[in-house]
Amino acid sequence: MPILNRAAEMQDEVAGWRRHLHQTPELNFDVFKTAAFVTEKLKAFGCDDVVTGLGKTGVVGIIRGRQGEGTTIGLRADMDALPLNEITGKPYASTVPGKMHACGHDGHTAMLLGAAKYLAETRNFAGSVAVIFQPAEEGGGGGNEMVKDGMMERFGISKVFGMHNMPGLPVGQFAIRPGPIMAATAEFTITVKGRGGHAAMPHGTIDPIVITSQLVGALQTIASRSTDPVEAVVVSVTKFHAGDAYNVIPESAEIAGTVRTLKKEVAKRAEERIRVICSGLAAAFGATIEVDYNANYPVTFNHAEETVFASDIAANVAGDAHVHRAIQPVMGGEDFSYMLEARPGAFIFIGNGDTAGLHNPAYDFNDEVIPHGMSYWVKLAETALAA
Repeated sequence: MPILNRAAEMQDEVAGWRRHLHQTPELNFDVFKTAAFVTEKLKAFGCDDVVTGLGKTGVVGIIRGRQGEGTTIGLRADMDALPLNEITGKPYASTVPGKMHACGHDGHTAMLLGAAKYLAETRNFAGSVAVIFQPAEEGGGGGNEMVKDGMMERFGISKVFGMHNMPGLPVGQFAIRPGPIMAATAEFTITVKGRGGHAAMPHGTIDPIVITSQLVGALQTIASRSTDPVEAVVVSVTKFHAGDAYNVIPESAEIAGTVRTLKKEVAKRAEERIRVICSGLAAAFGATIEVDYNANYPVTFNHAEETVFASDIAANVAGDAHVHRAIQPVMGGEDFSYMLEARPGAFIFIGNGDTAGLHNPAYDFNDEVIPHGMSYWVKLAETALAA
């Protein structure tokens, strides 16, 4: 099944863009150099409109087809990096201490730029393509900010599509599913306030470390004993801070972590159980426990018709045997979810091969993926907007 010849020819050029971005990672909404690079390229390609500053630092390019009026579809890539120190040793490794592209957003941006260049050259479609370059996917909710900025209405976007690389899935393969494909996320911080004192006289204290240790274990029962086993929920404690000395029981301790779910009712139940468990332990030990709970990204939910369409486009690029149409949901979060709440569309995974996992300091986007991703974007746009 065909990869576009032009996409294969452009691989080295697009890989060069990707490696440039990889060397200069930026975080959250502070993607000023990346957005400027994207803007410069889109203007050089001859996009009809290039709009900056959407969702604070997002960029949208509009490419109009040459075959009459029609609808507009959106194709989205993310631009931000992660606060990690890279250990790949690559010649194009990050030059910014404490920042690296450990999730492949450099590759996503480069592939969509490559598709934009192709589509601006050929314009073999009716209507318009909006290429969306989004900041702050890694926890900042940049997708939500672009939606709130009126992006869908401003450009008349009727459907929207996203793509993310997947380590472990072979290069040249795709994976997707209808309905929930990635989880809703929430973050919690729990502060346990007891009574400090001398470590040799614990009977005169209310030890927040002992209480918080019990709390960590109790929270695991939300998944194992409070949720239907066929439902998906993750409750992970990822931080534990308490004390500064060997011989002092501290006044307080703090834990923090994340909750991941695929259904609103499960998410609601998990929050309720966290609060009840904390209240019960506080009463049992005579402590005060404060819960700061923040729901974050919603479920990334693929619309049925658009999922079939995206699957068929992927099969046209890779062959039907290389498109996994009913993968298990991934419990990671993704703020493309906000765009899918605003418009019908679908989110698909593209194979990154046998590489280090996402958010790993040894991760690197596989440049062999580029022609496959570009071909998917181009064929999706030309098919959705067929004259």
